[in-house]
Amino acid sequence: MKHLGHTNKTNTLERAEDLISLFNSCFARKENTILVGNGEEPIYLPANADNQFNQVVFTRDYFSSALHEIAHWCIAGKQRRTKIDYGYWYLPDGRDAQQQASFEAVEVKPQALECAFSLAANVKFRVSIDNLQGEETCSKNFERAVERQLLNYIEEGFSARAQLFLNALHDFYNTESLDSLIDDSLNNDSFEIKNTPINTEYGVEV
Repeated sequence: MKHLGHTNKTNTLERAEDLISLFNSCFARKENTILVGNGEEPIYLPANADNQFNQVVFTRDYFSSALHEIAHWCIAGKQRRTKIDYGYWYLPDGRDAQQQASFEAVEVKPQALECAFSLAANVKFRVSIDNLQGEETCSKNFERAVERQLLNYIEEGFSARAQLFLNALHDFYNTESLDSLIDDSLNNDSFEIKNTPINTEYGVEV
């Protein structure tokens, strides 16, 4: 099993504006959707009378926030993409154990896809449980769930939008395709848990 860490021998300069250019070149015309930085909080805004494009807004100039929000957009179905924040209600930091379990259940797919994007962009990915003020949960279980979902994506294929963006990242950062890095399972050291806010709760294709 090859270690799913940095796949490029050169250093990657984490510039959010590069992601904006890549995303917009893929989806501005095709999906009428653009990536926008400098947000105080991440949010998805469908097009309206004042804005021609749907907007995937990420926090400030944070590279990982951009990848995370792109992952949610790639998962959201057509009807979800007509609603602000895909029509989901976000339960903030401070969740109890049951609420946290529900949060993690819907975060598995987007965080697995974010991990794929991170690998393609040659940057470190860390799983987020996003509950600094809430009850402790077994983050290792969530970590393993994200790993299994990533393996499933690689083995069974990504959605068309996700694959298009992955291809753009691979080309731009000169990284190997993800299937070349997989044998039977992911190396346990491939992920690092973090408990920092991401302010999202999406993940269901509708």
